[in-house]
Amino acid sequence: MTPLRRLLVGLALLLTAACSSGGEKAHRAEPTPTPTPSAAADPTPSASASASVSPGISTPTHRPKPSAPPRSSGTAPATTAAPPDAGFPNAGTTGPRLRLKPRTAGNISVRTDGAVIRGQDITGSLDIYANDVTVIDSRITSTNWWGINLRPGYSGLRVLHTTITAVPGKGPDNGGVDYAVSNMGSSAIEVGWCDISVFGNALSMGQGNLHDNYVHGLVPFRNNGGEWQHTDAVISGGGSKGTLVVRHNTLLNPVPVDQGASAAVGLFADTGHVSNTVIDGNLLAGGAYALYGGGEGATGITVTNNVFSTRYHRYSGVYGAVTAWNAGGAGNVWRGNRFSDGTPVTPAPAG
Repeated sequence: MTPLRRLLVGLALLLTAACSSGGEKAHRAEPTPTPTPSAAADPTPSASASASVSPGISTPTHRPKPSAPPRSSGTAPATTAAPPDAGFPNAGTTGPRLRLKPRTAGNISVRTDGAVIRGQDITGSLDIYANDVTVIDSRITSTNWWGINLRPGYSGLRVLHTTITAVPGKGPDNGGVDYAVSNMGSSAIEVGWCDISVFGNALSMGQGNLHDNYVHGLVPFRNNGGEWQHTDAVISGGGSKGTLVVRHNTLLNPVPVDQGASAAVGLFADTGHVSNTVIDGNLLAGGAYALYGGGEGATGITVTNNVFSTRYHRYSGVYGAVTAWNAGGAGNVWRGNRFSDGTPVTPAPAG
């Protein structure tokens, strides 16, 4: 082979190798990172939370639900059961939605019909001697017998989106505080989307509309008689001619039974037979029994679709989920009630 031909063949081989190398580089795909969900993304809010907004009050825009991460082929999807408390009121869905104005006011007597108390951080209590009073988007920190009290002869009280609490050891009942909201009147009141704590008997009334509240952190105390005060998240003494509706609340009584724990919901025939009461769709836990059902003579009691949580005790209350249920009472209905794991709750007969 002549020198010129050898030179041409060498150049051809070099050009072939260069083309082959460039082609491989051009077609080599870069690795694609696997997408992962953002840990800071908010879940889609529940329907109950979005429905709890009062007209005329703006709320933050909901963020979209993050997409699920991709699964590897051949791997079964991971499933996580929703916690039993999911969907019930909590600290994030109750209480004021506005920036509050601090006000050291002591024990206030409200005597103006149609008064609206909004955006107030009140160190004191409210004693209502007026009709159609509204307390909304506020905070009450009481050292009185009550946080808010409706006097006999008045009606139309509404307490909404408000925190009602107290200072343990500073109340008039040997340091204790008794009632977060008390209805001494003969008409129904509304308490909704409120965060309530500390008081021994948080919501005390024979008639009213109690909905979407978070009652927790009840504090035991010995009363002026030297006895442990009975504690209940909701208490009704019977004898009312109106209707009491307790719907979609979180009602927790963590107090030990030897320090006065009574119930999460206590329907007691202290001042007459219990009647016309709806207990529906609540989360209940704690007390000697989580629910006292009104006893013999109770009529028109509807208890439906409640979850009896075992967060404090194996059977929701120390001694059980429910007692004093009058299955034979006219209009009494027990349906769809269950423990946190889905096991049905079946009450024993009243006796």
